[in-house]
Amino acid sequence: MLRFDPFSDFDALTRGLLTSQTGSNRAPRFMPMDLCKIDDHYVLTADLPGVDPGSIDINVDNGNLTISAQRTARSDDSVQWLANERFFGSYRRQLSLGEGVDPDRISATYENGVLTVTIPMAERAKPRKIEVAHGADQKRISATTVEAD
Repeated sequence: MLRFDPFSDFDALTRGLLTSQTGSNRAPRFMPMDLCKIDDHYVLTADLPGVDPGSIDINVDNGNLTISAQRTARSDDSVQWLANERFFGSYRRQLSLGEGVDPDRISATYENGVLTVTIPMAERAKPRKIEVAHGADQKRISATTVEAD
């Protein structure tokens, strides 16, 4: 698939004229992520290449999960840039958590530039079996609750 943007060269020229630095000060546009459900938990994976693991911050507040991270620019003034295309700056992503998750058991790992956040479902939100008493003879019928997608 060929993508044509007639204004991309003009935009690059304008950015170059308006910035006084010789390097790039482009901020990240977004934090690409995937979110899936596996058994009784959700798994969020986000691409954060080159991010300092100590800068990653994950918070849960009032039903919102916020992920932020920082990738710093090279600060060596003696560098003569031949190409400077990598983004640096702050990444931030916010997701609204439903009532069916357990925010106290959320865990995260960062490996090879990928952040993985595991979000377990709350016990009350997991599918469970409910026994139903039937009629005067109290004959028990098994029923299973089914989770809606």
